[in-house]
Formats: sequence, structure tokens, C-alpha cells
Amino acid sequence: MFKDTRAFSGFSVNDIQKAKEFYGRVLGLKISESHGLLHLHLAGGTTVLVYPKPNHSPATFTILNFPVANVETAVDDLTKRGVRFEIYDEADFKTDDRGVSRGVGPVIAWFRDPAGNILSVLEDM
Repeated sequence: MFKDTRAFSGFSVNDIQKAKEFYGRVLGLKISESHGLLHLHLAGGTTVLVYPKPNHSPATFTILNFPVANVETAVDDLTKRGVRFEIYDEADFKTDDRGVSRGVGPVIAWFRDPAGNILSVLEDM
């Protein structure tokens, strides 16, 4: 039934203007805006809808993953742009002091958007 439908994903934020600045200027994504909604235009023709929600609660899981050739380089570049990476120091899960995880799975680092939603950069394998 939906195999030919152009589905898309979306998530909420508490401030569209802050999201527009972050996703457009800080992350360098192509964005557009219509009817109070923000559209993130990702590589490959994918569009993600960002919508305002007054009682927004940040996602407790990763909502967007950005594959990169080198996580260290991406972390350096984003840190220079003011992005702070999450540091995890749990018994079974740790990141280094820059927020990079080299455990099971790909090399990955997590950060948050201004609304508190979790994003990641991970090495494209």
C-alpha cells in the first residue's frame, strides 16, 4: 500500500528560529520554511520536517545520524562552531573526553540541537 509513497520523518522543537539557525548555519544543511514549519533537505533527496511544539519534550533517542568520513574531524569542526558533545561514563558504556565512542559498532559521537534532541556523527563504513 505504501511502497510508492514518499514517506518522511519529522520531529518537534520548542523554537523554530533557533532550529533554523542551528540546522542551517551551524550544521550547514539546506533548509526551507513554509507555514511555520522547517524542512531539512538532506543528501539523497530526503526531507525531514521540523515542527514547533509548545510543550516539546526532547527525544530520548537519536533522531538524526550524520555519516561522516572521520568522526574526529567532524567533532573538531562542530566544536569550533559551538556544538557540545555528550559525555557518557556508565559502567557498560563510555565515551572519551571529547564524546567519541569507540566501543561495539561504529565510531560515533552524540550532540544535541537547541531543543535538546539527540543527533550523531558516525563513521561511514
